[in-house]
Amino acid sequence: MSLVFIPPILIFVLSYFKINRILMSIIASSVILPVIYIIFHPFQNSIFYVDKLGSFVLLISSIVGIGVALGMISLPNRIKIDEKNIKRFYRFFGLFWLGLIISILANNLGIYWIGLELATLSTVYMIKVNSTKVADKEAWKYLIVGAVAISLILFGIILIYASAKSNLGDNAMNFYLLMKNFHLINPYLFEIGFLIASIGMFVKMGFFPMNLWLADIERAAIYPLGALFSGILESAIILGFMRLSKIEMEINYSHLIVFIYIYAIFTLFMVSFLIYRSKDYVRLFSLSGIEHMTLISIFWVSGGYFAALLHFAAHALFKPALFLSSGILEQNKKYLFKGTLKGFKNKFIPLLISLLLLGVISLPPSPMFFSEIYGFKAMIDVSKDSHYFLLMIFGVFMILVFLSIIFYKFVNVYQEALYQGEKKEKKVYKSEILMLLLFTISLALLLFSFDYIKGIV
Repeated sequence: MSLVFIPPILIFVLSYFKINRILMSIIASSVILPVIYIIFHPFQNSIFYVDKLGSFVLLISSIVGIGVALGMISLPNRIKIDEKNIKRFYRFFGLFWLGLIISILANNLGIYWIGLELATLSTVYMIKVNSTKVADKEAWKYLIVGAVAISLILFGIILIYASAKSNLGDNAMNFYLLMKNFHLINPYLFEIGFLIASIGMFVKMGFFPMNLWLADIERAAIYPLGALFSGILESAIILGFMRLSKIEMEINYSHLIVFIYIYAIFTLFMVSFLIYRSKDYVRLFSLSGIEHMTLISIFWVSGGYFAALLHFAAHALFKPALFLSSGILEQNKKYLFKGTLKGFKNKFIPLLISLLLLGVISLPPSPMFFSEIYGFKAMIDVSKDSHYFLLMIFGVFMILVFLSIIFYKFVNVYQEALYQGEKKEKKVYKSEILMLLLFTISLALLLFSFDYIKGIV
């Protein structure tokens, strides 16, 4: 299992020497071998907890890491970036990835938090890779907002630890034992801790009231950073939420479902109209990522575990591919939608990007089409024999209204990109074709992985 930490550590060490971006992508790709081993050899001890859920999240995150490394090969051809800043990116990319692996595999709330903190601090320096005044300002903004979010998570963890300390002792920080011994937890303290930690996690994912900070940062930074945020950072955060919410379900399901529904649906309301007003690809994809995180949260607490995990995996693959594709689309018409799918000699590239653009709004046969069908079914099922019926029906109705606004915007963007605007020749590099193929094939394989995903939780 320790082999899974070697690729990010190697990337960090090699960043102090002359950078060979192809070598870095090969090293990043090597992570898939220990990850596959972990999938078939689950175990847990006081430090690490490798179950089906954790190994699945790790697998998806590793694919994203490989895709980002491939996308980095052609980045200097897309934007002005010197060798010093390329080294800086790889140095903190290695630390970022290492921190997230630690968080995903952690069986200890403290270690989970340390991994998130390592990822937060390293991201600040990756934002500054784009040497502009705007990027510097956004790096400071992220440092402040990230510090607030991570502090809320830490305070929540302290209260959760206190809620089980009297009965579990030092093991009160242990994810596995907390889930197995929820009846020994002080419900009052745990619920306050869960509420505060969840708000910290939601702020870090761009939920209300922090809807715009994430889009501002990803617009100011280089394209691969948006891919890392949407595909790896949010994976570790949503995994922590999933584990803690499973305990809250046993303690007080009514409190959980009301809190998540109100928070997530209000966030979706704000985000849908921000998406409608989006003017460039990066902001569009960034805000869309918040939309998908709200859906995953709602499906999960509604008992639609399969829907939530399928949606999570599809989002974690769709969104990095689209962020990295932004560099291809915006090369001649920066920050505009019109005509960006025109001008490719190889017609295969606009076809792939079109499929990604339309698939992320759940048009069949996208995995998101099936995840939303199963998710809405789970919401209705949980309401049938309970007092949540009116809440669920209202929730489904409001979600469909907001998703319709987002659907309209993406279809409009697709039409502008394909049918409107000037045709200017666009260049696509081999590494970008490999990156797009990696994500497309991975998304296609999700359609054949339903039985495996159903068996995770």
